[in-house]
Amino acid sequence: MSENHAQPESDSGSQDRIVVASQSRQVNSLTGVQILATGCYAPENVIANADLAELGYDADWILQRTGIESRCRARDDHACSDLAYQAAQHCLDNGNIDSSEIDLILLATITPDQPTPSTACHVQRMLGSNAPAMDLGAACSGFMYALVTGMQFIKTGTYQRVLIIGADLMSRTVNPADTKTFPLFGDGAGAVVIGPGSDLQGFVSYTLGADGHGAELLEQPAGGTRCPATPETLAQNLQYLKMDGRSVFKWAIRTLSDSVNQILDAASLTADKIDLTLFHQANIRIIDAAANDLGLPAEKVFVNLDKYGNTSAASIPLALAEAVEQQRISAGDNVLISGFGAGLAWGAGVWHW
Repeated sequence: MSENHAQPESDSGSQDRIVVASQSRQVNSLTGVQILATGCYAPENVIANADLAELGYDADWILQRTGIESRCRARDDHACSDLAYQAAQHCLDNGNIDSSEIDLILLATITPDQPTPSTACHVQRMLGSNAPAMDLGAACSGFMYALVTGMQFIKTGTYQRVLIIGADLMSRTVNPADTKTFPLFGDGAGAVVIGPGSDLQGFVSYTLGADGHGAELLEQPAGGTRCPATPETLAQNLQYLKMDGRSVFKWAIRTLSDSVNQILDAASLTADKIDLTLFHQANIRIIDAAANDLGLPAEKVFVNLDKYGNTSAASIPLALAEAVEQQRISAGDNVLISGFGAGLAWGAGVWHW
């Protein structure tokens, strides 16, 4: 999400559209669940800003306005399931978990292989699993929604091992001719396996929210049942992501700060009690502004946006897997997690590790 690729308003003196997405939502707790393993995958094809500069993009603008230095792009013959499978397999390997032990597969994505069957079913087949599998679509908040959903199955005792994946090929959703939007997004996947934990483990507080009044601020207009793809819509590039960047930028900072304050208050925690923060990796200016508002020091805010760009539902699990690999998280830590984006939708929680 970038501040400066909003379309100019037609009326002089007009203001950004107001979205009512930051109003309070119910805050809950959900403990007794632990993260047993993490894993991630990013395509080997790395596109640096300098590579884009050769195509006419402003490399300095990209870095200064977003904090992105490079992004990964999937091969033309790869689909979402290919990246999701790699992340899932790495996760299972890291946890010494066999695919036969998985009771449920949840895949958060907005870039499925095809409308049906679900991409999760493809991943299930690729893993050699027989677990039930389904997709969830909540864009950049998708992993948070999927994580909370999976935790419910663990908490009720229905399942013992749930594989949760966030994967997106965002490079397939953006218009290469849109020099302000195309450089922001990349491809990737991340995964976790969750299982029963102690009463202290899991979300000590969390909130999920959505406000469809802001749907048009960040959308792909064509390709669904409302507006099927036709030669006319393709000629207008309506199959590509459209974003009112300035409005979304301001909404994201406000919603991120508001939702985090809600969950900290509900858990009777202050910012100094947070050991590591994993924000959705959309724009370094959003991350920095929210961290400053919340009083979170830079050393406690994990950032890998510079390497991957915005990978939508993959953003948080990819960051989580790297944080675990780098030993940035220890038993007993409070990990602040927050996703926000299209819908408009968001989710935030404090996970006690």
